[in-house]
Amino acid sequence: MANFWQRISSLFDAAENSSPTEPAVHEMIERDPAELEQYERWKKTLARRRLFDWLTDQYAIFQTGRPTDQAISFLDTPSSKGFVIHFNDTHYSREEIGHFFHYLKERILELNYRTQISDRRVFSREDWVETQERHYLKPRTRHQREAGPPQRGELDQKFGNITVELELRNDQPWNLRLRATTYQDALYNEPETFRALMVAIAGTQD
Repeated sequence: MANFWQRISSLFDAAENSSPTEPAVHEMIERDPAELEQYERWKKTLARRRLFDWLTDQYAIFQTGRPTDQAISFLDTPSSKGFVIHFNDTHYSREEIGHFFHYLKERILELNYRTQISDRRVFSREDWVETQERHYLKPRTRHQREAGPPQRGELDQKFGNITVELELRNDQPWNLRLRATTYQDALYNEPETFRALMVAIAGTQD
């Protein structure tokens, strides 16, 4: 535990040397064996199920056009769709939110995706130290023909590129964003719907 707080303190000290656009710390996300063990335990808890049930319910409400819980907002544009959970308005712990962040990545990887990058950046803001943890995932694109370059509409873009980002302020969770951005290139076929992505992420789980 002492090493954990020493690390947090060093991140805060480094953030003082950052600018609004240039992070003082930029590193890859790595989890130690203790964190991975806690994560595996969390996946078996009712807390995980309740969080995903709530997410599913809120998306269903959003689709009807009714107001959702103030702790969540949805993005819906022609090229980008997603949600942001305002965890500063909830009672989930720092550890639970961190596990949820990594679990979203795990669920997406099961959909024939690959990790492009998983990194952490620390910035100094006017009133707080901001930490941005990010998983950026891309589909394993495929085309039907065995030879030659892909033709118009042959590449399978799945749900597009997906970013999962957790923002912390002074090491306290602020919000978590998931965004799926689709390709507009004519080489790609029509993307699968965001509703299908939500079903895949928050649907039947072991």
